[in-house]
Order: sequence, then structure tokens, then C-alpha cells
Amino acid sequence: MIHAVTMGIGLFGLWLLLSGFLDNTLLLGLGVASCVVSVYIAARMEVVDKESVPLQLKFGVFGYLFWLSAEIGKANWAVTKVILSPRIRLNQRMITVPADQATDVGRVTFANSITLTPGTITVETERHSFLVHALTNEAADMEALSDMGARVSAVENRT
Repeated sequence: MIHAVTMGIGLFGLWLLLSGFLDNTLLLGLGVASCVVSVYIAARMEVVDKESVPLQLKFGVFGYLFWLSAEIGKANWAVTKVILSPRIRLNQRMITVPADQATDVGRVTFANSITLTPGTITVETERHSFLVHALTNEAADMEALSDMGARVSAVENRT
């Protein structure tokens, strides 16, 4: 039930953001009605669960996103230095990164975080590991990738 309510609130928030109608009661009512119907249909299809409405991420995700933004900025700077340097210091490699997140949402978050960080791309995912292409030795730093995985797990396991 809590997942359906959260989905409804999220849908209405998105509708409100995209429509911009705050002063017309009829349109607000129709927006609420459309969200209720959408949640009802999703519940009937049995797709409202912890994977479609990931409540387990909650508020810890904001701290993680702030940290990830800083890491993306640092990686951007490192890749820019490699590109603009007169002598390109590429050392491309494929590495296997362990992924010990408990849920699919956690694994997807980790894989996408790796891909969002410049210099690394998640090429293939397995149940407990990812194959990652790294552009340089610095991008292939297993300690940094393990730290990222631990941060995703910490956000994922918060209740």
C-alpha cells in the first residue's frame, strides 16, 4: 500500500511540475484523477512493488548524489587533462568490479554511477560483478570503485 501511495504522490508531483496548473481547481482535480487511475492500473498489473517504487533509497540518496557529482567533476578534470595533454597517456583496460549490492536497484545504481563517471564505462553486468572499460590507470582504481560500491550499498540498505 505504501508503494502505491508513494507512486501516486510522485506521479502527481511530476504532473504538477510538467503542467504548471496551480490555480485551476478543475485541472488539479483531473490531474489527481489521472494519477489515481494510473496507480490503480499499475496495481492491477501487479507492478507496484519495491523495485518500481524504490523506497529503500529514501533520503540517503541525496548525500550520495552530492558525492557522485563531486566525483564526476574530478573525473571530468582528469579526462580533460588526458585529452589536452601533448602526450596522451592512455592505458585502456577492461577490469572486473565486484558488485555486492542486495537489490537490482542497487546494482543498476552502481553500474550507472560507474558509467556516469568520465573515463569508465560499464560494458557488461553479471549477478555479482561488472565488466568495466577504463581509459587510464587512475580510472581503473579498484579502491575508488570499491568505495563507490560501498556507498551505493550503504544508501540501498538504509531504512
